[in-house]
Amino acid sequence: MAVKETFEIKVGAKPITIKTTNWTEQASGSCLVECGETVVMVTAVLSPFSRPDIDYFPLTVEYEERFYAAGKIFGSRFMKRESRPTEEAILTARMIDRAIRPLFPKDFKKEVQVIVTCLSWDGENDPDILGMIGASFALATSNIPWNGPLGAIRVTKTNGEWIFNSNYAQRKESTMDLTLAALERDGEILVNMIEMGAKEVSEDDVMTATKMAEGQLKIIIEAQEKAVKKIGKAKDEFNPAVELDIENEIKEWLGDKLEKAISNAPKGEKNLGAAEILKQELMKYLAEKHPGEGKEKQVLAFFEKEIERVIIKNIIEKDYRPDGRNSKEIRPLSCEVAVLPRAHGSGVFFRGLTRVLSILTLGGPGDQQILEGMEIVGKKRFLHHYNFPPFSSGETAPMRGPKRREIGHGALVEKALLPMLPEVEKFPYTIRIVSEVVSSNGSTSQASVCAACIALMDAGVPIKEPVAGISVGLAKDEVTKKYKVLTDIQGPEDHYGDMDFKVAGTRNGITAIQMDVKIDGIDKKIMEEAMERAKDARLKILDIIKKEIPEPRKELSPYAPKIASFMINPSKIGEVVGPKGSVINKIIEECGGIAIDIEDSGLVCVTGQDQVNVDKAVAWIKGIVREVEVGEVFQGKVVKIMDFGAFVEILPGTDGLVHISKFVKEHIKSAFEVVKEGETIPVKVMSVDDLGRINLSAIDAGFKPKAKN
Repeated sequence: MAVKETFEIKVGAKPITIKTTNWTEQASGSCLVECGETVVMVTAVLSPFSRPDIDYFPLTVEYEERFYAAGKIFGSRFMKRESRPTEEAILTARMIDRAIRPLFPKDFKKEVQVIVTCLSWDGENDPDILGMIGASFALATSNIPWNGPLGAIRVTKTNGEWIFNSNYAQRKESTMDLTLAALERDGEILVNMIEMGAKEVSEDDVMTATKMAEGQLKIIIEAQEKAVKKIGKAKDEFNPAVELDIENEIKEWLGDKLEKAISNAPKGEKNLGAAEILKQELMKYLAEKHPGEGKEKQVLAFFEKEIERVIIKNIIEKDYRPDGRNSKEIRPLSCEVAVLPRAHGSGVFFRGLTRVLSILTLGGPGDQQILEGMEIVGKKRFLHHYNFPPFSSGETAPMRGPKRREIGHGALVEKALLPMLPEVEKFPYTIRIVSEVVSSNGSTSQASVCAACIALMDAGVPIKEPVAGISVGLAKDEVTKKYKVLTDIQGPEDHYGDMDFKVAGTRNGITAIQMDVKIDGIDKKIMEEAMERAKDARLKILDIIKKEIPEPRKELSPYAPKIASFMINPSKIGEVVGPKGSVINKIIEECGGIAIDIEDSGLVCVTGQDQVNVDKAVAWIKGIVREVEVGEVFQGKVVKIMDFGAFVEILPGTDGLVHISKFVKEHIKSAFEVVKEGETIPVKVMSVDDLGRINLSAIDAGFKPKAKN
């Protein structure tokens, strides 16, 4: 490898090194980013062709895990190469996308693709922050129009200590795991992306972490600015999609029609119908005036800008939102519990036209999801899946499995609820919740937090505290710098507004934050106000939930499986399993319909639909692992008679020998004279030898033969 340039950034305990090489000469911009022995390769490529026919910016961000990076070979016996990205890879790609997307020019329609490939992973340093910094560096030094660079950092609080870019062990012990992306404008740090999971932390803690990170973010940004001055390519020119003459013609035709259509719309959600009709009329007018020239296709971008301008103006100047609310109002709230008869738990949450149905299913430890990725190998006992069918927004579309957005929203809800779940020792069930968005008009992910919490309580899962979520928006005039923070954004405010600040938590604190912006970023004042608004709304929602279901139900659904869990000595696991699984298979067979899961720690979970069979299996296993003590008396079953004595089962799977001399005081020639197979007799443990063989006595237990054979 020929290294062209090397740039080192000192962040946290370990430096981050950025290198440019001769590997990826045909990419528009590229770099290698290293921390410890974790290395990612980042490329950014700009298509030479514009796409004026589309109404979105065609940016794609891919995060590629390579198993070789961790020295692993995964897959089935027949398929050993990487295929579909793991959920972790999708979430990392989405996080990078959310950070870099707002910094591209508005109306930019050339395709841009950023690919982050993890080449080496040391098991200590996470590639996601390196990938985000690398994406910024590759874009900033390339010819691609982009208004960066940005800094990215992870802040955790472990044992009361603030740590930057912590390792995996530190993150596991932390009460807060906060990832920030930010840029610098006029000497001020503006945050433009937040991803956080936490254990009921305060708003003050989040602000403290953000302020502490500012200095580190500046170091990362300034290092890239120096690199841009040294090796940066000249940026391609970008011309807006709408031609000046057409723009003037559109303005002349519109006049004040659009402003009246929006301002005079009836109160209530989904009320921009008049604006949509106006757009269709304008497109028809241009198509007739300029036949065959395709001028009408240029209407969309301009029309979107005009709708945005009017909506933002009304909010800032009149505190009047598209549905008639003021900036602090929440739409009508309500919820329903136990809406499905056979579900283990279910609930519906209503916030205006946004409605989410969540269904919970309980399973045994054997139902856990097996994870096999570059970074994560293990099991997952809590699953939340989010579905967004097209009918929820009154549309038709192909249904081809979960998209990245659905995976991202599902993971966010999971992150919000996870800290409130009981420990596995207390509640050993596998929990799966599916949130079905049945009607959508903004912030369905946070409605899913609420609905999923209701389903948990309806199912009788002993969560520590109820959890609720809300999304806060922003309307900002970039010229005057005036703004309004908006509580509970609906669809049009999400689409035309400048921020989507999602906050979930309990009465005690925050458990998850996710923030995206469409402007450069937000300052600390806006961030602080957004969190306070979110807290006020969250408490109101929690009151609504508490009114409907004050606490988790005391009993599980009769349709839920029964689970008994207990600890055994790990050295006894082999006895429970038996040679080639003979013992455990016998227990399963004779206690039909159960499943037995045994962890290396000695945790045993017995799962079944019939409590009688579960109890039978538990007693059997406990009998196998029970330590027999000298002097104990049992009512044992004679299982085999020999000339020299009889074997008596004193516990399930545990036999002892009663010698012929230990049945009665008088001399007998055979045990057949005093007992029969299958007979229950009292026996006393006299000794246990070094090999675990148990010697029993019937005389010392008061045995009296019924009759001689």
